[in-house]
Amino acid sequence: DLRKQARQLENELDLKLVSFSKLCTSYSSSRDGRRDRYSSDTTPLLNGSSQDRMFETMAVEIEQLLGKLTGINDKMAEYTNSAGVPSLNAALMHTLQRHRDILQDYTHEFHKTKANFLAIRERENLLGSVRKDIESYKSGSGVNNRRTELFLKEHEHLRNSDRLIEETISIAMATKENMTSQRGMLKSIQSKMNTLANRFPAVNNLIQRINLRKRRDSLILGGVVGVCTILLLLYAFH
Repeated sequence: DLRKQARQLENELDLKLVSFSKLCTSYSSSRDGRRDRYSSDTTPLLNGSSQDRMFETMAVEIEQLLGKLTGINDKMAEYTNSAGVPSLNAALMHTLQRHRDILQDYTHEFHKTKANFLAIRERENLLGSVRKDIESYKSGSGVNNRRTELFLKEHEHLRNSDRLIEETISIAMATKENMTSQRGMLKSIQSKMNTLANRFPAVNNLIQRINLRKRRDSLILGGVVGVCTILLLLYAFH
């Protein structure tokens, strides 16, 4: 009884899969005919077409038949593993394996056909959208074309502004690097001067003595000038 049910489901699945494959094959050409007949914006949506509804219905039916066939195979597997049938166990296992292979083939064929159908539908949808955009662009009014030109000009201005900003940033970075290098050079010179000053302390002492003598000579010269001035004043008023 289980084998009879399995064969019946397999025959139904075979017929459904043949019709399903024909639907996938004829979808592209019928889609081209619909696109030629409806080139305006009132073209019906792809998911609402009769072939799409037929595809969804057939896919659900095939999935239900596959589920039923899977359940029958599971029942046959339980029967072969039950007690009381040891003499026929090998033959039953062979029969069960054959039905499992058929189920696997039907499942693989269904998923492959379904994936092809979805790929064709997605490609047709994309091509239809591109054609629609091209036709919309070609049939656009002068105002839309003018607006597009303004957008392109504005985009070019923005690109020029970005380029100027990048050039300004590059100049600022180069200036920063030059200032950093100059600061390093000044620090190096200062460190060398400090090293020389620490290495030759006698030079510092000599410079200090020279400064002290200059100050003493200035004081002496100032004192002499002051005394001479006072003497001249006293002589003038005597």
